[in-house]
Amino acid sequence: QVQLVESGGGLVQPGGSLRLSCAASGFTFRLYTMSWVRQAPGKERELVAHINNDGSTTYTDSVKGRFTISRDNAKNTVYLQMNSLKPEDTALYFCRRLPGAGDSWGQGTQVTVSS
Repeated sequence: QVQLVESGGGLVQPGGSLRLSCAASGFTFRLYTMSWVRQAPGKERELVAHINNDGSTTYTDSVKGRFTISRDNAKNTVYLQMNSLKPEDTALYFCRRLPGAGDSWGQGTQVTVSS
């Protein structure tokens, strides 16, 4: 059974940083592309970043240069380092494997950027 457990969110001031973590289990982690998805109130889910099993990465334009996705295959964990945070980054953040359409959604981790 696939499990993805997100952590590391919190309340931070604009310009601050957070590091999100996602512990994965129930599948062969190193073989999958992993992603971070966020959902802000009243908005659709947005794919923020993904990292392929070869380590190559892709980011949505709004976070390029500020966010960094990484993975540790030995720990079955994917990370999202978020710097220079803006109020518009406020959202519930989830990690997902790709493909993973049939996977359950975890609880996510809330990121709130506010002064």
